[in-house]
Amino acid sequence: MKACSFSEKMRAHAEKIFHSALEAVDPASCLHRICRRNNNILKIKNRSYDLDSFKRIIVIGAGKACAPMAQAMEKILGSRLSEGMVIVKYGHESETGCIKIMQAGHPIPDKNSIKAAQALAELAGTADNTTLVIFLISGGASSLAALPAPGISLKDKQKATQILLECGADIHEINTMRKHMSQIKGGLLAEKIYPGTVICLAISDVTGDDPDIIGSGPCTPDKGTFDQCLEIIKKYKIAGLIPSRVHDHLTKGAKGLVSETLKPDNQVFAGVSYFITAGNINALEAARSEAVRHGYNTIILSSMIKGTTSQAAGFHMDIAKEILATGNPVPLPACILSGGETTVRVRGKGKGGRNQEFVLACVRQLSTPGHILVLAAGTDGTDGPTDAAGAIADTSTSARADALGLDPEKFLKNNDSYHFFDALSDLVITGPTRTNVMDIRIILVT
Repeated sequence: MKACSFSEKMRAHAEKIFHSALEAVDPASCLHRICRRNNNILKIKNRSYDLDSFKRIIVIGAGKACAPMAQAMEKILGSRLSEGMVIVKYGHESETGCIKIMQAGHPIPDKNSIKAAQALAELAGTADNTTLVIFLISGGASSLAALPAPGISLKDKQKATQILLECGADIHEINTMRKHMSQIKGGLLAEKIYPGTVICLAISDVTGDDPDIIGSGPCTPDKGTFDQCLEIIKKYKIAGLIPSRVHDHLTKGAKGLVSETLKPDNQVFAGVSYFITAGNINALEAARSEAVRHGYNTIILSSMIKGTTSQAAGFHMDIAKEILATGNPVPLPACILSGGETTVRVRGKGKGGRNQEFVLACVRQLSTPGHILVLAAGTDGTDGPTDAAGAIADTSTSARADALGLDPEKFLKNNDSYHFFDALSDLVITGPTRTNVMDIRIILVT
């Protein structure tokens, strides 16, 4: 068999494995799996809610996956639904009935993020003790629903967000900061709904599925503090970059001059229930089944891979080489799967995202005896500020790049993975998937 056709076969396998992962975390399907309504009884997993005990039922939410989640809730609730509105990223809208869809900016909030967040907060504030609020949340909510704390402007929030994204902070650290710059995050939206009853339905885009980190936890208690925010600023040495009004606000909070986010003992959480409808592990398990179907001995390393992108790439390549050399931890033909979310410290002026950079960091190490293919992509269909979900490379990539005069190391130093893979026609482009459970990495070894 020719190397070219063999490579094409492996690429087709990798793409099928990735798309099987996406199908497993389809937002509407995931909601229908755990939510059922029988007349007046709404059952979510093992909990039941008597809809007749509420005068109003409203649906609110924010996140890249919220449009299909809203569609699912309209089907489940039917005529029992009073009204609703959700916020999604531009281009992620879907056709809905009485639930209004607003679009806003991601990953940097914009004017529509504030406009939409204000509308969300106003609708939430109409709840009383006869209201059931179903809150839909998924990745992207932190940016899409941005209502800065008093004294902090949109420009301040935008600059602070950009700095946090570029300095190498992970999503837990970024969202800890976001919660302490907001009027609705860190449990503050639940305060607006109180004394209404709240059901939170979440698609997790964070390692560990921490409810207070998903979307910066608008309806969940917050473990973070203003002191931790100042520690994050110190850790990444960004005190001189963070807008002065943001830094002043956080400093006042640490001194007790600004109210903290809401903590677990607050009464507003007495009527709040939280359910995870899908996460990265669900996508990985589906990917494993598809890989096995294609004849690969498959291992899921973890759904919680964090750390720097370059280190993660080296770790995965070491495992691939171990498989070729010793048949451990799984024999050939092998498929290594992992998920999670790594971080990139932006030092160059190029274009790309953490998944494209992950694959680019692997390119030179792919020129080994045997055949290794790497695909890394974001399940939301967007990798960084690009139209690509990620990239794909195999043992032939290095030679093809050399033939075009493309030096992987130079592109890495400039954080320009997008243009490297674009020149090779090796970008993974899916368009908006309308879901988001972090990243999927697929490594095939034969």
